Amino acid sequence: MQVRGKAGEMKPKATGQFAGSAVWSYVWPTSLDSSSVGFEGGQGILALAVTFHPDFDDAAYGGVNRHVWHPHWVVLVPDDACGKGALKVRDIPAGTKPKVPATWPGVPLLIDSPTYPTTLATDTVEVTVPASVIGAVEGVKFDGVTSALKVNANLHAPLLCISDIFDVASGDLSLPGKITR
Repeated sequence: MQVRGKAGEMKPKATGQFAGSAVWSYVWPTSLDSSSVGFEGGQGILALAVTFHPDFDDAAYGGVNRHVWHPHWVVLVPDDACGKGALKVRDIPAGTKPKVPATWPGVPLLIDSPTYPTTLATDTVEVTVPASVIGAVEGVKFDGVTSALKVNANLHAPLLCISDIFDVASGDLSLPGKITR
């Protein structure tokens, strides 16, 4: 993804607490089904995101990642509780046990924390996703978005809303990018 300025240079300020904290992200919404990376199928928009959030860790297996830009797979769904027509990361309701990838960080969201090589340099953000992870990619569509997300102050559904869109590569989330071989 090409960005304005130096990729990763701007980051949210720490609040000192999880509730109400900010997440900044470079996001690639895709046409892939959520089952492609280990969630149940048909759960929403599967997006690859590279995030920075200084107030909490959400790495797989209890790892630490709050001080570095790092990748996630997230499932996005509409929720007007986040604002009219806004999206959120899909919540996992209390008492349910949906199918999640092996690197799910144990938070009540459809989020995965893989350790893909991630580079932010000059005006480019690059994530190397092994082809074996998502299988056949011919014809997969994607877009590029820079956004801010906010952890709900009361920590209840919705837990993580998209609070601001800084830029959309296509201008309209039409997923014009295509993977070809």
